[in-house]
Formats: sequence, structure tokens, C-alpha cells
Amino acid sequence: MVGLARGTLSQLAVRIAAVVALAAVAICPRTARADNVTSLIDQLGNDDSEKVRLSAALNLTKVGDGSTKVILALAKALLNDSDKDVRGACAVGLGKLVTARTSGAARGLAIKDLQQAAASDASDFVKSQAQKALVALGAGSTGSSQSGGPSVNGGAGGVYVNIGPMSSKTGGDDAKLRALMVRVATQTLAKDASTMLTSWAGGAPSKAALTAKRVAGFYVDGTLNELKVSVSGNSSTISCKVSMLLADFPDKSVFGFLNGGASVTAGASASDQALAGQDCVEAVIENLISNKIIPTIRSKVP
Repeated sequence: MVGLARGTLSQLAVRIAAVVALAAVAICPRTARADNVTSLIDQLGNDDSEKVRLSAALNLTKVGDGSTKVILALAKALLNDSDKDVRGACAVGLGKLVTARTSGAARGLAIKDLQQAAASDASDFVKSQAQKALVALGAGSTGSSQSGGPSVNGGAGGVYVNIGPMSSKTGGDDAKLRALMVRVATQTLAKDASTMLTSWAGGAPSKAALTAKRVAGFYVDGTLNELKVSVSGNSSTISCKVSMLLADFPDKSVFGFLNGGASVTAGASASDQALAGQDCVEAVIENLISNKIIPTIRSKVP
């Protein structure tokens, strides 16, 4: 089993916790983080204040509700809102919330609108955020080619990484946490290893398809083994432990196991603890993918 240095993870967790705290102060009061998706969608689409609309877009992303109605609201605002910061936030939200579990119609619309924004938005900032979102979704410059297979290094070979469904043993909101783990793994690969594909036209490729394209296949999956909360006065400490595996694809012959853990300090309320738990899991997944899994894959590809 390969472990991660606690100091490194602690620094990463503290950084993420600090970013979350700053966002809460600068953008909106804590009550705005309540899971009132319908109200946030209405604010995003109808409020006269760009600050309120920006807050709504950011909070829809933070809530993590990847339902069709949220995806459609973000996609609509991406193309129609008058403020570039709101449009940019919508692009970021689509890149985070659209996953393999998103309905085909909603995913297709999101990608179509992101492509339009990346190509023709009046703001270079929005274009950049839309392109980053497309890469995260496997539909950008490292995505699928028109011929039905991926375009990797001009068809001269590359790497495909199949992200597993993830699992959780915590007994909490496991479906939401699993979706978070998949999303963070996919986004970290797109950010730190942009030439590695995480999607393939027509679904997961066969061994023959990978061989034909001279693409090496890998499989990554993970398990949230522990998510603990310790409360002291008006604050709480949330700790988490995650294990991940690395295997060949499509054979799934495992050749690597990795373990990581982190802790995040938050308020004592249930909503603060839930958000801090997500931040903790996100920190560990990002660290394992970036510092362990990507280097290991690169070491195995000629």
C-alpha cells in the first residue's frame, strides 16, 4: 500500500478550507448556502443584480446538484447573461456538475453551449473557462474526434483513463460523495494531464479499439473508507480516509494501491460539516490523482 505524506495533505486541506471560507465571506452570507436549488435557479435567471446572479451560479456549483434543471439553467445563463463573470461562473459550474450520470440530452446541450461560448463569447475570460470545462468533460481539444475515436497526439498513440464509479463505506450521503469523487478525479486528470483521455466516443473502448489507436488503457477507482466528525465548542474537525486502485484497462489487472487522508476545520453546524467533508474528500482525491496516479501512469507509457 502506498501512503501520502500527512503534511502535504494537511497543507492542501487547509488551502481548500481557506478558499471555501473566503468565498463564503466575499460572495454571500452563510444562509445562502442552504440547498434551495429552485431559489438559486430563479436568482440566476431573473435577478437584476449581477452580484446576486454570480452568487447564485457559484452556489449552484457548490451545492453540487447535477440535476437536469440545474444544468439547463447554467447552460442558458452561459449564453444569455450580460455579465462576463456570471457567464464564466456558469462555464465552471457546467464543467464540475456534468458527469457520466447526467442525462444524454442535458449533457449534449451543455457541451454544445460550452462550445459556442468557447468559440464566440465576447470575453476572453469566458472563452477560457468554457474551454477548460470542455476539457474536463472530455469534449475539448483532448476529446473525441469526428471519426468516432479519440484524437491523441494526431492519432499517434496516447493514454485513456477509465474512471470507475467509486464507492463509500461511510453510510452518509454516499451517492453525492461518490459523484464528487468521480468528478474530482476527472477534473484533476484534465487539469494536470490534459493529454490523457477520460472519455471515448460511443462509450468505453474495447481492447481492440485501444490497440487500433495505439492508446494505452488504465482504470482508476476509489473508496471513501472513513469520514469522521469531531466537535469542540463552535468548531468541528472533519477527517477522511480514501483508498484508490490503479489497473490496466479493460482487463482491470490491478497493479497499484494508494491510501490518503486529510482533515478540515469547519463550523459546528451540520451544513458546515457536510461542506467540509466534501472539501476533505476532494483534497485527498486531487492529491492522489495528481501526485501518485498520474506519475505512475506516465512511468508505464513509453
